[in-house]
Amino acid sequence: MFILHYAFAAVARLIALLPFWLLYLKSDFLSFVLFHVIKYRKKVVFENLRNAFPEKTEEEINRIARNYYRNLGDLILEVVKLGNLSKTQLMKRVKVNNAELLQDLYGKQKSALLIMGHCGNWEWASTVVTFHTPHTCFGMAKPLSDPFFDKYLMRLRTKFNPDSIIHFKRFFRKMVENRKNLSAYLMAGDQTPTRDEINYWTPFLNQDTAVFLGAEKIAIALDLPVIYMDTQRTGRMRYEITLSLITDKPKETAEFEITEKHVRLLENAIRLHPENWLWSHRRWKHKHTDTGLVKN
Repeated sequence: MFILHYAFAAVARLIALLPFWLLYLKSDFLSFVLFHVIKYRKKVVFENLRNAFPEKTEEEINRIARNYYRNLGDLILEVVKLGNLSKTQLMKRVKVNNAELLQDLYGKQKSALLIMGHCGNWEWASTVVTFHTPHTCFGMAKPLSDPFFDKYLMRLRTKFNPDSIIHFKRFFRKMVENRKNLSAYLMAGDQTPTRDEINYWTPFLNQDTAVFLGAEKIAIALDLPVIYMDTQRTGRMRYEITLSLITDKPKETAEFEITEKHVRLLENAIRLHPENWLWSHRRWKHKHTDTGLVKN
């Protein structure tokens, strides 16, 4: 395993040095291998797509899947490339719309909670959005099972902002300790809860879907304005982020209102650009049963 890790580190350093035009070619080859040779989670991808879009023909499902694997190839190399990208280079490739939402909140002496999905390149997006706000920024993350790759990814994520990534189990405590400082907190809103964490189900992409209530609970408990962060691909290794205010008065929202709003925003974004989401994720591994849990 050590040899494989060493080999990956060496190859990753070389890839990070490549110009983008050459990365496009490498990505095309990688996408071919993932789709046709390795068939990486191909069964999961097609099952997810068919269940999410029962109205689409098999030809349409195939087209979305192929575009997804092409994007996946880009995403993998983009993450590696992050090791050799400057702040200026990143900002040229990732545009941010409505950054004034964060700046206005800062001017009002308010922190913010940003919710995003696994769309486009969430690693680039979560990095670039921090360049557009005076807030001190933190991101929530679950560690990878492989310590080597977890450390490698952590180095990339904290390249521009050391100590900015917080373990998900310590995230809320960090927020409470940091209440007096103006901060922006980033978290994904489309991860799959474990069975014992499920407290809420909602229709999402034509399926009953278990959804975390953590973002809503945190926002209300700490009175944090909530912003949805949508990331869409605009070209090869180019993205556009659009920030949308969900609420600046979380304590005045109805139960599940914040959760439903960010889930619907994500769902609409996926329907518009289905190839842009992480379809290889086992999002629906839990099925809704008569457990007495809340269902919208």
